[in-house]
Amino acid sequence: MASNFSGVLQLTDLDDFIMPSQECIKPVKIEKKTGKLGKIRIEDDGTYFSVSETGEEKKLEKAKVTLNDCLACSGCITSAESILITQQSHEELYRILQENKLLIEGGKEQETKTVVVSVSPQARASLAVKYNLTLDTVVQKLTGFLKKLGVHYVFDTSFARNFSLIESCHEFVKRFYDSETSPQALPMLTSACPGWVCYAEKTHGSYILPYISTTRSPQQMMGALVKDYFATRINCSPAQIYHVTVMPCFDKKLEASRSDFYSDVYHTRDVDCVITSVEVQAMLEKESISLADVEDMPIDTELSHHKDGVLVNHAGGGSGGYLEHVAQYAVKVLHNSVLSSINYRVMRNADFKEVVIETEGKPTLKFAQAYGFRNIQNIVQKIKRKKCDYHFVEIMACPSGCNNGGAQIRPEVESPKDRFQQVEELYRNQACLLPSEVSEVERLYREWLGGTGSEKAMRMLHTKYHGVEKTMNILNIKW
Repeated sequence: MASNFSGVLQLTDLDDFIMPSQECIKPVKIEKKTGKLGKIRIEDDGTYFSVSETGEEKKLEKAKVTLNDCLACSGCITSAESILITQQSHEELYRILQENKLLIEGGKEQETKTVVVSVSPQARASLAVKYNLTLDTVVQKLTGFLKKLGVHYVFDTSFARNFSLIESCHEFVKRFYDSETSPQALPMLTSACPGWVCYAEKTHGSYILPYISTTRSPQQMMGALVKDYFATRINCSPAQIYHVTVMPCFDKKLEASRSDFYSDVYHTRDVDCVITSVEVQAMLEKESISLADVEDMPIDTELSHHKDGVLVNHAGGGSGGYLEHVAQYAVKVLHNSVLSSINYRVMRNADFKEVVIETEGKPTLKFAQAYGFRNIQNIVQKIKRKKCDYHFVEIMACPSGCNNGGAQIRPEVESPKDRFQQVEELYRNQACLLPSEVSEVERLYREWLGGTGSEKAMRMLHTKYHGVEKTMNILNIKW
C-alpha cells in the first residue's frame, strides 16, 4: 500500500477480503455474521485489521492465491512473479538436482530422478538476443549449461508442436463438416495459449468453451511424449522422470498445474516444473557465468524438431503458425487445391489480421489472428452476438504473440519494441519443416499412438476445459 494513503481509510460493508488486489476473481471469503457488518482498517504499512461492531480488532492474513485460483491475464500472474507457486520455479529444479547429487553420493543412484528439460524456440530466441549469439549456438550452449548442472536429456518443444499442428488441422476439418448440424463447431479457436484458455474458463464459461480446440498445446504434447512414450523407451516409470519446460510465458506454469495433465495412476504431472526465459537468465547469474562462455554440447535429437541434426522451425510466425498450417490443410482437403501463399490483411490494429481464401465453386474460408485481450474480447463478443463469420481464429493473450511473452528477457538499454523485433527476426530466420515431412512423427503416430484418431491419440493429444463459477466480488476497486 502506498504510504500516502491515510491510515484511517476504512472499507465498510465487506464480506470478502483479498490481498493485494480487489479485482481477483476468486477472493478469500469471510463468513457473514448476523447483525451489522464490521469494518476493515488499513494501516500505513498495508496491514489489514477487521473491526467488529464492538470495536474488537483482528489482524487479517493475506490471501494465498495459487495458480489454479488465479485469472491468468496480463494481471497478477504475468506481472508478479511472487505469486507463482514454489513448485513452478528454477529453485525447485535446483532442489531436484541437489537431491539427485546427494543420492548418488550416498550410493542410491537407482532412486534418482531422470531430469528432462524441453526448451521452447521462443525462449531460445530471447536468450540468443540477450547474449548476442546465433540460435544454433544457443542450442548447444544451453544444452551444455543444463547438462553440467545435472540434467540428463534436453529436447526441443517444436517437435511436440508437430503433433499440435497436425491435430489442429484434423480437428478443424472435422468441425467444418460438423458445422452444418452443430452451431458451436465453428469458429474454432486455438488452445495453445493458457492465458487465453484460463480467461475463457473463468470469464465466459460454457458459452465460449465449445469453440476452443481440444488439441493440447506443444508444452502439454511434450509432457505426454516424455512421460508416456519416452518413459517406456528408457524403461522408466513416469514418476521417476522430472520433466521441466523452458517457456516465454508465466502462464505456462498455470497450464502445467491443471488437473487434466496429472496422472492418478503414476501420481505425477506431465510437466513437473516450468521455468521461463528470465529464470534461465537468473540461473546463469546464480552460477556466475555468461551463456556465451558455456561449453557447447549437442541437444538430444530424439524428441527435437531437426533436419540433419540442426534444429528447424515451423512457418507462420512466433506463436506456432496455427493459422498458416490449418489454412494450408483446409484448402488441400476442402478445396482440393494447394495454397501457394497466404495474404494477411491488417484490420483494426497490427495484432488483428484476416485471411480470406476464395476458390471458384468452393466455400469461402475466413481465418483471423487475434493477439492481446483487446482483440480477444472483440472476437468473443462477436461470437456471443452470433456475428463472427470466421471459421478459425489463432488467439494469443500477449500482444505480438509468444515471442513477446511476459517472461521473455527484457532489455536493459534498447526499447522493448526493438528487443522484440530482434527476437522476432532471429525466430523467423530459421529454416522451416512441415510436420508431414518429419518421419519420426509419422512413426510415433503409428507405433506409440496406434494411428491417427485412435483412442490413445485422443487421450494423449487432446484435453478438456472447465467453466469456473464466478465468485462475486462487490468491490471491483483498483488501488
